[in-house]
Amino acid sequence: MKYVFSSNFKRYIEDLIKQKNSIGFPYDDSQHSLKVFDTFCNEYYPQETQLTQQIVMHWAERQPQEHLKTLSNRIVPIRQLAKYMNSIGLESHIIPSGIPCKIERYVPHIFTKQELQVFFATTDQCKYNSISPARHLVVPVIFRLLYCCGLRSSEVTGLQVKDVDLQTGKITILNSKGNKDRNVMMSHDVLSLCRIYHNKVNSIFPKRTHFFPNNIGNQYGKSFLDLTFHEIWDKTGISVISGNSPRVHDFRHGFSVRRLNLWVEEGKDIHAYLPYLSMYLGHASLIETDYYLHLVPEFFPFMVSVAEDRFSYLIPEVTDEE
Repeated sequence: MKYVFSSNFKRYIEDLIKQKNSIGFPYDDSQHSLKVFDTFCNEYYPQETQLTQQIVMHWAERQPQEHLKTLSNRIVPIRQLAKYMNSIGLESHIIPSGIPCKIERYVPHIFTKQELQVFFATTDQCKYNSISPARHLVVPVIFRLLYCCGLRSSEVTGLQVKDVDLQTGKITILNSKGNKDRNVMMSHDVLSLCRIYHNKVNSIFPKRTHFFPNNIGNQYGKSFLDLTFHEIWDKTGISVISGNSPRVHDFRHGFSVRRLNLWVEEGKDIHAYLPYLSMYLGHASLIETDYYLHLVPEFFPFMVSVAEDRFSYLIPEVTDEE
């Protein structure tokens, strides 16, 4: 258990976490929310032993400038705690399902071919820095892997050398979202790029365990990709974009929409192929993958033709001698 709890609800919080862990849920983010709730109860309701309407509705109040998604993430574990306590015979008030109000789903930025070309060309201009001697090698490859393989940020930064098979092109993703493992295959051009990258980085960090090492050879922190993405995007000078401002996670969205568009062009039955995409992306259910279907018609004009299906315009020309 990651946190120490001390409120009158300590026992029930700990039992809920154990229950979730026992069925395979890491429950890490929810543990944090429960710890904050535990502190909240100690501060405002130190004598209360029942999870009353007053407590949970006070907790459910939206804070100034708080995003609805953040509020929702705070509320869900407390709603689950109340349901658990009710299940063991302790009367507890459950925050109504309509709180917060329905969150409008974010519409991702789908990169155009021109935006991708300029962005990746800019990553190739990353200069050597003695403070972080492998960064100029990491940046051009890590963003291409994000887009070409549709990976999550945490998946790509968490990759270890042993997880990347440079013979077959198989990437093993361990303990990803939902505590799931899966395999992802690289295309031949991406595999070739990763082989050359690996050999170059090995000369700097010969005993590294992480495929994309930071300045001391360890794993990059959570903020690395976001900060680096915006640094590069600003350098591109691209100011006119369609839709929302781009984010790192939009590479994953772009991969998915591109794949669906290609299946449409090839005359494939989208609904028959959707489970394959869902499994490849590591989605918990088809509902998550089905979300991309409404993006296909909207962004179809921006997708490249079938003849350019191989991401070749993203991969710089390299030779084994480099």
